[in-house]
Amino acid sequence: MSPPTNEELQRRALAHIPGGVNSPVRAFRSVGGSPYFVARGRGSRVWDVEGNEYIDFVQSYGASILGHADPQVVESISRAAALGSTFGAPTEGEVVLAEMICERVPGLDQVRLVSSGTEAAMSAIRLARGFTGRDRIVKFNGNYHGHSDSLLAGAGSGVAEGALMGSARPDSAGVTAGAVADTTVLGYNSVPELDETVAVVCVEPVGANMGLVAPRPGFLEGLRSECDRVGALLLFDEVITGFRFAVGGATEMFGVTPDLWCFGKVIGGGLPVGAFGGRADVMAHLAPQGDVYQAGTLSGNPLATAAGATVLARLDRAAYERLEGTAERLAAGLSEAFAASGVPVRFPRVGPLVGVFFGDGPLPVDFGTAAESVALGRYPEFFHGMLDAGIALAPGPYEVMFPSLSHGAAEIDSTVEAAARVAAAMA
Repeated sequence: MSPPTNEELQRRALAHIPGGVNSPVRAFRSVGGSPYFVARGRGSRVWDVEGNEYIDFVQSYGASILGHADPQVVESISRAAALGSTFGAPTEGEVVLAEMICERVPGLDQVRLVSSGTEAAMSAIRLARGFTGRDRIVKFNGNYHGHSDSLLAGAGSGVAEGALMGSARPDSAGVTAGAVADTTVLGYNSVPELDETVAVVCVEPVGANMGLVAPRPGFLEGLRSECDRVGALLLFDEVITGFRFAVGGATEMFGVTPDLWCFGKVIGGGLPVGAFGGRADVMAHLAPQGDVYQAGTLSGNPLATAAGATVLARLDRAAYERLEGTAERLAAGLSEAFAASGVPVRFPRVGPLVGVFFGDGPLPVDFGTAAESVALGRYPEFFHGMLDAGIALAPGPYEVMFPSLSHGAAEIDSTVEAAARVAAAMA
């Protein structure tokens, strides 16, 4: 019996999975066409069910920082699985991973492990409200903090086309106006004036769900000062930046210490995981110690903690230097390829992440200016041109490229050569 084709699987998926995908960002709605179905991955590459090979810059949206099916990670998962996949009781592995996370991030005293970034952000918000006794959340247009109701406003990425600013309105049907009534959405890179109703300010230290938007000098520092002035907490959502930018994440990179953090992706080694943490006095309000309830049957899953600990043990300063060097070479090569064809496009780089904004002029500084680039409508042609050339990018114009430690000079050179051909066609 021959293996199914991408088209066959798409038909079957559409019959039994809403939209044919289990996360909207995987659909090709923003770029047109139908998705490829991955059969396997190894290092920097994936193969679809038809045998097509791609150099992969999606890398599970940043979760696979070592590359796909890293042998040490696979071995650690296999060893853990042989002992049992879940217990509903404490294990040594969750203690080890919590210690590793806290040891790396300045100012982070304790973490609570959960099963996703959405769950981490939702729980951190509840904790901030419980600690401060206040209701209001401040977030920034184009920053994505998962799909919990109170944060699904101006959320960037897969729902970015509906992002709004000011008094929050839901990005999704089924989210009531009341759910976001205490959420204020403001413009990224502008320090707001807060008042004593604000419990927490949530921010992506680097905007990676509206393309790639770096924080302006003084933005994160200004948020820290303003939160201190009114007694609000500052939350860094490091689901993307955590342990991808530096040993100590964005806190180390920018020298700003929040009160709360959210983590995900890298800390699970490719398995479902999330974590939120903060100062000991804040975390003491969590049940069973305090009166803020949070729980999860699969939290601290032994397979995920084994994989995560294996990954973190590999991420030393030399690894981050390699990642940043790879991203720098990728951004420079792509820029040169398009400059030669006269197609106006910018490939910003922040640490080990690379973005793409079509058009000329200054780089975007917030969601509004990022949306102007997307509105030019050039990303779909770029995406499909690269995919046809064997280069897999995210099927959405508000995403970023995630080079991994398995992407070497040969992969970057092949990507740049493909980009030159695509740029010439786009010209």
